[in-house]
Amino acid sequence: MHKTDRPDWAVLKEADLPLEVVILVIGGMAMLIAGVLLLPVADGTLPYYENGFYGLLLIIFALQMITLGKTPVGDMPRSKPVLAAGLIIAAVGIVTCFVPISVHLPRLLLFLSFGPGGFLLLLQMCCAKDKLRSWFRSGVIFRHLIFGCAAVYLLSMFIALLLWQRSLLTTAVGGVAVLVFGVAILYLAGVLRKIYRIYPEAETRPGGDVELSTDQAMLLLTGVFMLLLGALLVPVGLGLIPFSGSAQLGLLMVIFAVQMLASGSTPIGPFPRSWLVVAFGLLFAALGIVSCLIPQILVPVLTVLVGVLNILGGVIALAKMRAARPGSAAGAREPVHPLLARLFAAQLTMNLLSVMFGVSMVVPGIVPVPGVGVILAGNGCVLLYLLSILVALDKIRGNMGSVT
Repeated sequence: MHKTDRPDWAVLKEADLPLEVVILVIGGMAMLIAGVLLLPVADGTLPYYENGFYGLLLIIFALQMITLGKTPVGDMPRSKPVLAAGLIIAAVGIVTCFVPISVHLPRLLLFLSFGPGGFLLLLQMCCAKDKLRSWFRSGVIFRHLIFGCAAVYLLSMFIALLLWQRSLLTTAVGGVAVLVFGVAILYLAGVLRKIYRIYPEAETRPGGDVELSTDQAMLLLTGVFMLLLGALLVPVGLGLIPFSGSAQLGLLMVIFAVQMLASGSTPIGPFPRSWLVVAFGLLFAALGIVSCLIPQILVPVLTVLVGVLNILGGVIALAKMRAARPGSAAGAREPVHPLLARLFAAQLTMNLLSVMFGVSMVVPGIVPVPGVGVILAGNGCVLLYLLSILVALDKIRGNMGSVT
């Protein structure tokens, strides 16, 4: 090997993971890990936080709706009503994760998504001209797609039955059913990835009047997450409501994981979406799922990890902003578009709040809990403001492109 030659590391190659596959992988992992953990939960070896599991599943459903327009009853254009419904489901899921109070709404939403939703999806697959009959004639890989979809839809209806009548099976047997469901979802994700590699045109792009990129959709979800978390921490700090810190950290890790798997966006900055980044994303997802399901077990580790990542991410971004602030090139102050100035101010504020939040995690007690809530709520507001600026800039670029 010549000195100039570099090894062709497979882990550094670009990962080809469509967003639909990413969300299915996260959902399959959640079911698989839950099924495995329910076995020691059944004999009392491990504690179990049911709200964390229900909230996590609702957020996965919301992710599909917000980013892809895929609802529990079928594909829809990404319209404002679909986006609003996805955000409402996400909000219910976030609050369900954070507040350990037994409520019926999350179970009802999951029952409707898995039960009637699974039945309607199975019916659409069987009756639509461009699905079952077309797939059956299109080759072996599409027959795997038929099997994978049918397995997921049928098992989702069975999971709905368990949600409706939880005493139908023992916890251990129910855990096995959830595990099998997770395997079926991961199998479907693998089949879809292979189909999209062979037939790139098969990957449908979400239509509709809501034009949000994957990063912008994740920014929207993260903003809502931070806003709700901050709002809840104020009464939590005053001792008015209970709170699950393990589910908070777990959910944050899952959001990190989705961003890493979907676009290579990490808590310390963007990277090429290589298989190495994907591997870290899967690790983050696994840690987050376990923390949502099993209370307190990973809190010490994840508290430090989330805190350090927020500090590093904020400091690195601030350093980059200092070198690239508007009008600073060649020491000259050039006219700057007002939106770019607002973008710079929003990013600056967001990074400072990120560092403050990270410090509050690494050094417990330095900021009182209500103060942390104010920091997080402020961060959520800034994220949503930043999203509005990015959307406005995209519209300006689109108008300039249409003119030219």
